[in-house]
Amino acid sequence: MKIKKIGYIALGCIGVGLGAVGAVLPLLPAFPFLLLAAFCFARSSERLDRWFKGTKLYKENLESFVQGKGMTKKTKVRIMVTVTLLMSIGFVMMHAVPVGRIVLGGVWVFHILYFCFGVRTISADEGDI
Repeated sequence: MKIKKIGYIALGCIGVGLGAVGAVLPLLPAFPFLLLAAFCFARSSERLDRWFKGTKLYKENLESFVQGKGMTKKTKVRIMVTVTLLMSIGFVMMHAVPVGRIVLGGVWVFHILYFCFGVRTISADEGDI
């Protein structure tokens, strides 16, 4: 059980690190890494979970989504643009693998549909509450 807890802590720290880099660099999405960190810290340590939920990084990027409120339009667009750019690189590199392009295209379509219709859009003021 101790190894599992250490694994969650390590993954959570990696998620926070990559999420922090992603919050600064527009090419790397912060949201999935911060979601990973929240998941891992919640399962590893109550103290780490409280610490992470108190950080500015969590409050600005995840809090409203985790509470079930939704995401601001700016956050949704940033995530969709980043994922589209990253997936397009993979799409171009798979020129010799048509099945890979089909799978990647399908994942991209589901991603866009999910963020457009599955995640509620909230105002910037509502996200700050």
